[in-house]
Amino acid sequence: MFLILLAISLAFAACVIAFNFAIYALPFMVGLTAFQYVWASEAGFFMSALAALGAAILSVGFVIAVLGFAKNPYFRLFALALFAIPATIAGYALVYGITKNAIDSTIALNILGGIGGVAIGGAAMAHLSALGQSVLSR
Repeated sequence: MFLILLAISLAFAACVIAFNFAIYALPFMVGLTAFQYVWASEAGFFMSALAALGAAILSVGFVIAVLGFAKNPYFRLFALALFAIPATIAGYALVYGITKNAIDSTIALNILGGIGGVAIGGAAMAHLSALGQSVLSR
């Protein structure tokens, strides 16, 4: 009984961690690209990691700055969509990967993955919008 409860709680924790990682897919991708670029120029691991961290922070800061200073709602929506599209793709892959061993139907897998991707993309948009509101209200 203990092992079953442990497996359920660890699976739940893994899903929560994966959800939080999927929300921040854009900063991760930007940071990874910056790390690879700086690493290829033979700058060393520490400088590559520093560049990756800076690029990831700047990508979030750019979207928050656009949310704070842009008056056009379509431009603000574009900035949120720029942040949410990688999160939607990561959410689709996350849900598809978790459920592919439990569901046999490919159509059901794609529909469930799409629903999960849209949910995680919407959560990323809401999370970034709330983060922008809290940063800009100070």
